Amino acid sequence: MAQANLSEVLFKPSFKHAETSTLVSRAHHTVGADMHSPLEGDTDCNWYRMLNHLLWTWRGIDPLEISEVLARIAASNAEHSDEHLLDTVVGYRNGNWIYEWVHQGMLWQQRALEQEDPLVGGQYWLNAANLYSIAGYPHLKGDVLAEQAEVLSNRAYQEAALLLPYQLKELEFAIEGGSSITGFLHMPDGAQAPYPTVLMCGSLDTLQTDYHRLFRDYLAPHGIAMLTIDMPSIGSSSKWKLTQDSSFLHQQVLAQLPSIAWIDHTRVCVFGFRFGANVAVRLAYLESNRLRGVACVAPLVHSLLCDTKRQGQPVPDMYMDVLASRMGMANASDSVLKTELNRYSLKTQGLLGRRCPTPMLSAYWEGDPLSPKEESQLIVSSSLNGKLISVPRTPVYQGFHQSLLQICDWLRDKMR
Repeated sequence: MAQANLSEVLFKPSFKHAETSTLVSRAHHTVGADMHSPLEGDTDCNWYRMLNHLLWTWRGIDPLEISEVLARIAASNAEHSDEHLLDTVVGYRNGNWIYEWVHQGMLWQQRALEQEDPLVGGQYWLNAANLYSIAGYPHLKGDVLAEQAEVLSNRAYQEAALLLPYQLKELEFAIEGGSSITGFLHMPDGAQAPYPTVLMCGSLDTLQTDYHRLFRDYLAPHGIAMLTIDMPSIGSSSKWKLTQDSSFLHQQVLAQLPSIAWIDHTRVCVFGFRFGANVAVRLAYLESNRLRGVACVAPLVHSLLCDTKRQGQPVPDMYMDVLASRMGMANASDSVLKTELNRYSLKTQGLLGRRCPTPMLSAYWEGDPLSPKEESQLIVSSSLNGKLISVPRTPVYQGFHQSLLQICDWLRDKMR
């Protein structure tokens, strides 16, 4: 089937698809909770989704293009599931969040197909993949249109890899007791296998294809490969729900690395973003014999999961919906959901606070509403060889970039 026609097959005209914000049956706020977070973005009383300008721009999307798509969504007069929220247009049509971002992705896909320069064409495919991923954001379970956008994102990501100067291997990992999952191994150009490798643990509202920039600009220059898998209940891991054994899938993957010829399984580190840091730190304790180090950015390992005072602060509906969706608790009340979250705290589980033989680094932003400084300090103080990084809030983009450079230098040193 021609790539250009894939969206026509996936997105058949229909106004019956459930609108994203209605998929989790919690009591939503009339006005969204006000929050600014460097890694989740900004809340706005007129939007259901958090608008994550920093990470979307960091991935390579032009800020003007982001504003253009958001303007098209905001201008729609079509039926909304919630008239107070701009990104809740019902049905796959003009103004619908998924429709508008897929449409933008298709423009880049068409340019990629017409481009003769392979490097430029590869970048255009990557642009399309990023836009398709945002179309599916925040990737709630049961969002049919979002799942179809994810198919387009994966296909565009693979097309990009055929043209850009690195190798991408699609790997299948058998998982005990259920369906296998698919991961992507990114291998740097100009280095020889087997490669030192970073296993990526992403946040709960991102796909494994959202971290190409981390590989291209930060890991590949050091000759380090990057292995990604989707977090539980999203993408290729959609048949697995998130449980308090949050590292289950990643542990299964780690155990299979010795059989992969391109990976030096004696030089493996883990990198965790946000809730992915919960997985990463858990691996530091449970799989210390397989790991050289663990790095975290703005971790969620205890405070938000257990601290009633912090849980009592307004947390945006979308973020709570993501947690409920991943845990298979779409119909649970907030009180039941927060009680269940307690079990995900690594301190409650008896891990954090004990000495960990794996070196751990943690980076934090001052005033981060979801991950306070104390969260990172707890991780670092629990490690025999810990390192704490404070990320400047301004300029936000430059601070994020510099912190990633420091982290990847640290990872390289641990894998020597």
